[in-house]
Amino acid sequence: MKYVDHLPVDGKTVFLRVDFNVPLREGKVEDDTRIRAALPTINYLLQRRAKLVLASHLGRPRGKVVKELSLKPVAEHLGKLLGRPVKFSPQTVGEEADRMKEQIKEGDVLLLENLRFNPGETKDDVEFASQLARGIEVYVNDAFGTCHRAHASVHALAKLISVKGAGFLIKKEVENLSKALLNPSHPYVLIVGGAKVSDKIPVLENLMGHADRVLVGGAMAYTFLKALGRPVGDSLVEEERLEDAERILREAEERGIEFLLPRDHRCVREIKPGAEMRIMDEIESGWKGVDIGPETEKIYREKITDAATVVWNGPMGIFEIEEFSHGTVAVARAVAESSAFSVVGGGDSASAVKKAGVSDKISHISTGGGASLEFLSGKPLPGLQALEEK
Repeated sequence: MKYVDHLPVDGKTVFLRVDFNVPLREGKVEDDTRIRAALPTINYLLQRRAKLVLASHLGRPRGKVVKELSLKPVAEHLGKLLGRPVKFSPQTVGEEADRMKEQIKEGDVLLLENLRFNPGETKDDVEFASQLARGIEVYVNDAFGTCHRAHASVHALAKLISVKGAGFLIKKEVENLSKALLNPSHPYVLIVGGAKVSDKIPVLENLMGHADRVLVGGAMAYTFLKALGRPVGDSLVEEERLEDAERILREAEERGIEFLLPRDHRCVREIKPGAEMRIMDEIESGWKGVDIGPETEKIYREKITDAATVVWNGPMGIFEIEEFSHGTVAVARAVAESSAFSVVGGGDSASAVKKAGVSDKISHISTGGGASLEFLSGKPLPGLQALEEK
């Protein structure tokens, strides 16, 4: 796979697939983290006098035009960050979009309207991709967060353009995630959380070959605890995954991996802010576990302290509610305080690290939740595969 700095982009019309799926409030960008993440590639292309056509999705309009999901506010915000005007096409494809692509000059930036306003995007439609390809000489993908999707702008389009490669954001993701997969330093600690065991099974199976310790939190812990015959009260359990949980526990024991489950839990009867909370070792009927308890926090902190590599994906509890965020924040701070090479998966884990105020002390925070999960699971990502095909 080639990267943008090895492509002939000088003065060329370059299609850059970015991930500008950012939160909007009252027509303004609320969090521009993903936009800023694309700036190194955008600035490099502008320095090479490229005619830059940007494209992204925003939200889930399901193939229809949804005014609230227009990328126009993003174009305005990007213009402020770049210190230059960013043209905006109200069409993704069509006569007006083609005309605007033809009219851009060297050093210009044009952002197309939301890719997902067209049903062909999520269907990986070749006809839609061929319309996107009109007038394009070079294709660059820098939207790591969408690389696990075989969508038209990341898959079919990349196959239509012979000169293609990845941007600096994808390069950073691939290099850092690969470091956690290939010959990592030990002790290696894998931290997994979130609601579902089913989401994390491939990661567990792939990374347990490296891990010395696995620390489990979040609702998925209750499926493992129930598989061991422990009382979990009314906590969320994936009944259909109990056999998988038993198998994973058995494999960990056979491999000599330290597989730790919460010793105590913060529990409530009702999941809501301000709910009565109790710390329980064994969860009573009528109560639900919503976070790891203080003893578990202490144990997990000790297990992280001497780590050389830490990979973390998924919160330890329902961290969006302040009272249930203690365990997640404690783990985030422990990872930050360690001297380990640390990789934090996207989505909730990235939000948790930000909430704990330790983002700058993590070696790599992935911009793609689902994409980083699949990469760490060892699955090929369609968006990356398309860049490698001739």
